[in-house]
Amino acid sequence: MQPAIRKLVTYSENTLIEGGKAAPRPLRLIGVAAVLTNPWAGLGFTEDLSPEIRACAPVLGEILTREIIAAAGSGEAIEGYGKAAICGTSGEIEHASALIHTLHFGNHYRRAVGAKTYLAFTNLRGGPNTPIMIPLMDKNDEGRRSHYLTVHFQIGDAPAPDELVVALGASIGGRPHHRIGDRYQDLKEVGDLHG
Repeated sequence: MQPAIRKLVTYSENTLIEGGKAAPRPLRLIGVAAVLTNPWAGLGFTEDLSPEIRACAPVLGEILTREIIAAAGSGEAIEGYGKAAICGTSGEIEHASALIHTLHFGNHYRRAVGAKTYLAFTNLRGGPNTPIMIPLMDKNDEGRRSHYLTVHFQIGDAPAPDELVVALGASIGGRPHHRIGDRYQDLKEVGDLHG
């Protein structure tokens, strides 16, 4: 079973001025999404999701990774990364989670950008035009707060009740005038390793 992809969507924005001050380096945010038929649509409650995960997740990971690398210019250019999924109103949150919370999906992106950290994520249920919110973190340093960002866009006709939206996000650069430090300074000050 191959995923039945209805459309691919690419979103990009470049921030040149933030807080009334020119960015020393423009921040570029990129999102790519696949709109596909939910492979569990119409099946009722499905106990074992693994056959569809193994069939669809690697294909989606490969396609979306290829699309986001093309939009960014290279895997090396990407600094922050994340993922998201939305299931239509006839699906379960578990369906959205199933296709992105597997190494069969995420490892394509991790390898392509040379990442060391986990992929930040969101997964939810909604109808057409539901905001796609992809949280990002630095691909090599989860404590680097300058790259705590969110790619935010929507698709006017997706997801339909029997569809899923699966997306990857990326940043080239961090917040233009980052000035809140990183987690490591807080840990020194607070002495809490779990903050």
